[in-house]
Amino acid sequence: MKLYTSSLEIIPLSYSQLQLYIQENGLLERELGLDLITREVPAELAEAFTTTILPAVKTASNHLFSTLWTIVLKEQNAMVGDLCFKGIPNDAGEVEIGYGTYNQFQGKGYMTEAISAITDWALSQKGVRVVVAGTNINNIASHRVLEKCGFTSYKNTDEMIWWKRCI
Repeated sequence: MKLYTSSLEIIPLSYSQLQLYIQENGLLERELGLDLITREVPAELAEAFTTTILPAVKTASNHLFSTLWTIVLKEQNAMVGDLCFKGIPNDAGEVEIGYGTYNQFQGKGYMTEAISAITDWALSQKGVRVVVAGTNINNIASHRVLEKCGFTSYKNTDEMIWWKRCI
């Protein structure tokens, strides 16, 4: 299963592909038939891999809500970013997303296109009524991405703004 937009292919990674991803040695790109680009796994994501993502994907009944999805720019045949859901929908039908664009691909609209596609897909899934995302209060670029994708802010803290898009 993959999602496609006009310029992107969004691929949910399997357990074995996740293990290749974290190694940052080009093996994942080779397996997916992609061109190699420089990418770094941020410390926060590396920690999430060991504590949450890998264990969840290994045991999940629906790994699509637990795995990392890589975003591929078709014209360059290269990964430009990643996104993930932070678990299956809760009892209220909410799923949370997290995302990041690799530095050299920021500011080009790729994440807006990817978030729009993955949110449309999520809201079409049984049991999902709301997609939420939390952004650092100072991350203006991320706020703009969510606004362009139809999200509205619904809660602010000292450090975070919380956003949602409903069915």
